[in-house]
Amino acid sequence: MGGQYKITGDKYPRMRPSRRRGRVTFVAVACVTVLGVLGWGTLQLIDVFTGGDKASAAGAAGCVTTARASASPAAAVLPKPGQVTVNVLNATTRGGLAQKTADELKKRGFRVGDVSNAPKEYDKKVTGTGLLLGPTASLKGALPVLGTQLPGAEHRADAGRKGAAVDLIIGNGFKGLANRADADTALARLTAPRSTPAAEKKSC
Repeated sequence: MGGQYKITGDKYPRMRPSRRRGRVTFVAVACVTVLGVLGWGTLQLIDVFTGGDKASAAGAAGCVTTARASASPAAAVLPKPGQVTVNVLNATTRGGLAQKTADELKKRGFRVGDVSNAPKEYDKKVTGTGLLLGPTASLKGALPVLGTQLPGAEHRADAGRKGAAVDLIIGNGFKGLANRADADTALARLTAPRSTPAAEKKSC
């Protein structure tokens, strides 16, 4: 070659960057990439945890709790009027009340037993509208059913009494049985199955 510089020896100068410099550049790029990935991953994790809490809260707010009601068969054990035998007894000085009341009860579906004056222990001693008397078991059976026909009457049990018949003893305050429509409504309400809360159900 011409000029003032001459190449001597059998080795020629390298015309490309050294491998060492290339490795340093690669490592630097790799580190930047790794740091970027770690930073992005950290942000994603933060979003997951905070977003999960929000989602849970939103889900809880969106959940609706409903309670289903189940019919209770307890009221169904009450007897029907046709299964109740009623003795109608007059404890007042007004004649004909027992027979008139007995006839009306029969029209309303009750079975009528004895119709007469009240015994001495009750005669002229019942001051209210009437006294419904029966065996102990009748307090939760026949007497409430009969009581729908004469609201305000006293219910009383005779522990030593036998049989299933009950007495309607007419008192001095008696003015007649309840209006039939009102009595039928009261009877229907008494014998209707009652709804009771059952298991709760959540819908989200």
